[in-house]
Amino acid sequence: MTCPECGSEQVAFRVPADLREYLPEETESAAICTVCLALDPGESAVEDSATEDSPDFGRLSDAFPGGDAGVAMALAVGLLDSLALYRSEIAALLERVERAGTDPLLVLDRLATDPELEPQFDVDRRRTQAEQLLYG
Repeated sequence: MTCPECGSEQVAFRVPADLREYLPEETESAAICTVCLALDPGESAVEDSATEDSPDFGRLSDAFPGGDAGVAMALAVGLLDSLALYRSEIAALLERVERAGTDPLLVLDRLATDPELEPQFDVDRRRTQAEQLLYG
């Protein structure tokens, strides 16, 4: 799959039923870009045969957790570009990542310093805002 925003590769993944409510549209699958971190929920991810139940989020960063925590982190990162619209969803997703044993702020720190990433948003700034959501 290629990202509709920048044309780079995406990591496709299945969205567990209990995480679908956090997406702009409830969908069974989504994908996140390995370069610009754009989230692509919906039909294009569903149609791709590469959609995985256990995706390799390590393609984004070695700091990314696996399993459902990785899916929650990917959804949160993908929504950070629209923090004003998805504030409560992002907070809930980051709390879920934290409860699963991964520090979501550390993941954001690593994403901010990764020279291969070109996010659509300022990760450092969003990290500060995410910290306020978690501990604010």
